[in-house]
Amino acid sequence: MLTREFLLKADCKTSFGDIEESLLWSCEQRAASLAATLACRPDQSPVWIFGYGSLMWNPVFEADEVASGTLEGWHRAFCLRLIAGRGTASLPGRMLALKEGGSTSGLAFRLPEARLHEELELLWKREMITGCYLPTWCGLTLEDGRSVTALAFIMDPRHPLYESDSCPDAIAPLIAAASGPLGSNAQYLFSLEQELAKRGMEEESLSRLAHQVRALQAGVRCAQG
Repeated sequence: MLTREFLLKADCKTSFGDIEESLLWSCEQRAASLAATLACRPDQSPVWIFGYGSLMWNPVFEADEVASGTLEGWHRAFCLRLIAGRGTASLPGRMLALKEGGSTSGLAFRLPEARLHEELELLWKREMITGCYLPTWCGLTLEDGRSVTALAFIMDPRHPLYESDSCPDAIAPLIAAASGPLGSNAQYLFSLEQELAKRGMEEESLSRLAHQVRALQAGVRCAQG
């Protein structure tokens, strides 16, 4: 389980698994990315973070407000090759990211201004270990009708870990088999499915993928039994 304490103490070179040196971002690269992102902050209104994956059930950072919201123009896709955390380089899984098109429902977290930099540093350590995402300021519509500007972590299609084929038949076997220091790739998918169902945000394609992964795992257990 990823915790705040774990992240604060984590050595990015070893704590998430064995990451190829050429892919691993340094502390200086993460700091520069965060500074560049904040330099593009549209205004001095509160900073919101859009959570569409594990941030929804395990944000780790502190927030003054949490609200459901919808992001237009982007959709969930397991398009990031997972080589650490819940996968390895030798048995990679797939992690969630945002790709262009459609819309995504998730949770928006309003960060405390007094602790803004501290909380964002922790978030960057979690999400930007290899710099695979493009932190992007996006317009977000909250469930009560408010429009806010939020940071969303969007897949960088130029990154070496980007995978263009995210169809279920291609990714289900990978997710079913992969695991790492933070647990199994399948459990991530099942936790996401559960969280979306709890919040009335079910996605049929994701539910079908979870069903396919369960079937693959059951088939392996039967074969081994």
